[in-house]
Amino acid sequence: MSVKANRLTYWISTTVFCLMMAFSAILYLTSADLAQAFVHLGFPSYFRIELAIFKLAGVAVLLLPFWPRWLKEWAYAGFFITLISAFIAHISSGDGPNRFMGPIIFGVILIFSYVTSIKMHSVESL
Repeated sequence: MSVKANRLTYWISTTVFCLMMAFSAILYLTSADLAQAFVHLGFPSYFRIELAIFKLAGVAVLLLPFWPRWLKEWAYAGFFITLISAFIAHISSGDGPNRFMGPIIFGVILIFSYVTSIKMHSVESL
């Protein structure tokens, strides 16, 4: 993949992923339906607030260029763990594919973002 195509893939995948994370975080804080969904999944009510805060922080780390590379690595890891946990929670609660496919789809987008970010970083460090 050319440097230009890699950069484009990085920005598209990262932007789509971060928009989804930011949108879900805002809904965690404002939607009564999502508050009930967390209860359905067996999580305590404070967990959705913590998750929203960390999602918004992770979005800022991924999108803003001044954060160090090691912090971006932690943001990617945190998001990946969150998506795996969401998938497991939905499966364990008996939810159907309309609920557990979201974490899988956004996990794939996150992997595209991560892999292309590594390629961009290796080119920039030459």
